Amino acid sequence: MRSIIITTFCIVLSLFVSCSSSTPVVEEIIDVVEGTPVKERPINVILMIADGTGLSQISASQFYNVNTSNYERFRHIGLIKTSSSSDLITDSAAGATAFASGIKTYNGAIGVDNDTIAKPTILEQLDRKGYKTGVIATSTITHATPASFYAHVRYRKMEEEIAEALTLSGVDFFAGGGLKYFNARSDKKDLLSQLQTKGFEVETNFLNTDAFLSPDKKYGFLLAEEGMPKMIDGRGPFLKNATQLGINHLSQNKQPFFMMIEGSQVDWGGHANEANYLIGEIIDFDDTLGYVLDYAKRDGNTLVVVTADHETGGFTLASDDGNYNIIKPTFSTGGHSATMVPVFAYGPGAKNFAGIYENTEIYHKITRILNR
Repeated sequence: MRSIIITTFCIVLSLFVSCSSSTPVVEEIIDVVEGTPVKERPINVILMIADGTGLSQISASQFYNVNTSNYERFRHIGLIKTSSSSDLITDSAAGATAFASGIKTYNGAIGVDNDTIAKPTILEQLDRKGYKTGVIATSTITHATPASFYAHVRYRKMEEEIAEALTLSGVDFFAGGGLKYFNARSDKKDLLSQLQTKGFEVETNFLNTDAFLSPDKKYGFLLAEEGMPKMIDGRGPFLKNATQLGINHLSQNKQPFFMMIEGSQVDWGGHANEANYLIGEIIDFDDTLGYVLDYAKRDGNTLVVVTADHETGGFTLASDDGNYNIIKPTFSTGGHSATMVPVFAYGPGAKNFAGIYENTEIYHKITRILNR
């Protein structure tokens, strides 16, 4: 009798499920990462770019870090092809423009196509939809990668023009270096005052993580004349602290937000062929990544995508003269390489980032997920 009741219950339950709407009221999956329930469609997006980072750089964050690398928390992983429209080996400008605007363009281009025609960026598009937006970098805030999300110029070295574009953009929070492009310009313009007239509170001395940031204001932190100091020269937790402050500000009033966070100087350590420089920067990025993943886990509505525009230095973790218990970091070039770089994703929609695809798909995958 008991088995008949159980069978009848299962039949009734299956009929109920099949007769229900094919679209669930709450689209929910169980993400493999730490068994966290998440929705298929995110509310917020955090794009993290460790400039110049390939698999060897990520491996360095495992071997040289006293803590377990936060990259190990991901289960949805893909690879991107990074060539630009002009060269097999991309630069950061074309690489970041691919992420920001979903197009292949020439090396040096910032937010423009092969004909130097401006193309809308994901930050601009989401700003028009009511999202709060933020950009953080350990380089100048006018450097190629951050610039590609809010500016449109034909060449990446036009940092004074890029700085002015930031004052006219929809960015609500930014932090990085590059003060001289705002207050020591060749045209004598005072862009700090211009930022203030656009509703910004601008800080040029320090970043106070305990400060209350009003949801009705915008905030800019320009804490170095050029790029921020190296980690090995005492920069400290600027990237993590700026990320924390930015997330706290942008997420106020439960508004959706988009943030781009760049660990810029992994690339610079690769160009310099300085292993200690590179390793210090990737561990700093890894630490910031841990904070972001913790936030996304608590929030449950934030998609985190982590990648790089290209690999720099041809970095290798080689054995030291055949001794397989000693790692000797080596470089094959002072420039970039053409190797594919990994993509890691966590949160709503993360499963869409598995596979091998062009770097432009970072833009298209995010926009498709948000418009689902």
